[in-house]
Parts: sequence; structure tokens; C-alpha cells
Amino acid sequence: MSMDFAHALLESYTEACKPLCREIQMPQTAFDILMFLANHPAYRSARDIVAVRGLKANLVSVNVDKLVREGLLERRPDQEDRRRTILVCTESARPVIERGRRFQQEFLEKLFRGVPEEDRAVFVRVMKKVRENLARMPKEGIAK
Repeated sequence: MSMDFAHALLESYTEACKPLCREIQMPQTAFDILMFLANHPAYRSARDIVAVRGLKANLVSVNVDKLVREGLLERRPDQEDRRRTILVCTESARPVIERGRRFQQEFLEKLFRGVPEEDRAVFVRVMKKVRENLARMPKEGIAK
């Protein structure tokens, strides 16, 4: 497997998102931020989005401001760390999130078209194991 796979996957997803983003009148980056926050509740800050999703900080900042102004996100102080601001999807964001999740499910169905269910299960297990290995690598080093 090469980087071509990851690039092709991201490129295909981005291209497939264009009609939806036009329909909901939202830039792709704003849509990605909203869906990331909705789908990954453990990640709740702009810093998390930059680190995990790999978006540039200035793009995150501009689009978070836009989503807040439109009432789709709220900024709240983190109760455990007052220096940190968490981002919370609002009730107004629910229709966009639901539409986005339907889109993502349709994308996955097309992505795995023709792949038997048992092969999908193997793929998920392998990806989970690879993710576990990736998480251990910084602690253990590559040579171990």
C-alpha cells in the first residue's frame, strides 16, 4: 500500500463532498470541521482539529469563526482547563450533521462496493491493529 491510496481516498472524498457543500452553502473546510467535531467527541478544540485532522491553523480559525457566527458552533470554556476553549456543535447544526453523516455513509458504501462483508471485517481489524501499532511506535521506537 502506498501514499497514493491515502491521497486518492482524500481526493475522492473531497470531490464527492462538493455537491453537498454547494447544497448546504458551506465551504468544504467548515463542513470538515463540523463533521470532525460531531463524529469525534473526544476532540473538542481548534488545536485538536489542527493536530488530528491536519488542517492549517489559520483555516481552522477562520472557519470556526464562521461556524460560530452562523450559530452552528459555540465556544465554551473548558471546565478542567480555563485557558482552553472547547467547541460544541449547536442544535442548529443538527440538520447539517445528519445530512453529512448520511453522505459519509453513502460514501463508505460506494467505497466498499463489491467487497464481501467478511473482507470488510478483516479490513477493519487490520486497520485497528495498525492504529494500535502506530500509537505504540513513538514510545517503543521503530527498531523494537
